[in-house]
Amino acid sequence: MKYIRWINFLALFGFCLPFNAVADPEAIRNALSKAMPGVEVGEISESPVKGFYEVTVGPNLYYVSEEGRYLLNGNLFDLEAPPDRRDLTEAKMGMARARAIQKIGEGNVVRFQSPLQKHVVSVFTDVDCGYCRKLHAEINEYLKQGITVDYLFYPRAGVGSESYKKAVAVWCADDRQNALTKAKLGEPIEMKECSNPVSQHMELAGSLQIRGTPMIVTESGVVLPGYVSAQDLSKTLENKITASNQ
Repeated sequence: MKYIRWINFLALFGFCLPFNAVADPEAIRNALSKAMPGVEVGEISESPVKGFYEVTVGPNLYYVSEEGRYLLNGNLFDLEAPPDRRDLTEAKMGMARARAIQKIGEGNVVRFQSPLQKHVVSVFTDVDCGYCRKLHAEINEYLKQGITVDYLFYPRAGVGSESYKKAVAVWCADDRQNALTKAKLGEPIEMKECSNPVSQHMELAGSLQIRGTPMIVTESGVVLPGYVSAQDLSKTLENKITASNQ
């Protein structure tokens, strides 16, 4: 996701878009595309701050002034809102993250289905990550809590690494759930190759700016970094549902 890093760099140093007339959303889209070829601009809408538009690029959110000159990268807070709802940017980015993960599709993840499903979480995992192994060792506890786990692969050592090859082998196995469990236990699995979504998972992880594993993403796009026990995760998910209904 080179263009994400490019936008972040330009925003940090006060990048100006190359036109000065008052802009409508399409003019902003055209200016961004012209200034940064390869950037896939998503939705453009008015922001809560007069004079700025919200612009989504993948699962990321930026603010562009209405005359199309200034681009800001950062979180917008409403100081008059309740403390847990002040971060307006995070709420919008959560929606964008959720959409980005949905595009991967259920058929392109390794799913551990809860028979009591109340929640679905996406977990970016590295087969050789210690805390990823700890989380998976307790997979039955998550399922008992009504949490379905969708695994996406993020071998931190990169494409071609042993962790990457194991991820591909898990995907290519006849029984992916069993192969993933064996791999996380350090047991040998058949090192097969086939068409797989591992690189797609890694690209998504890059666009989400994921730095470590495990990384849990809720259905609403909230990021929970690191290992979270089944009981704590269940409480967090229930609390977030309660808060969103208030």
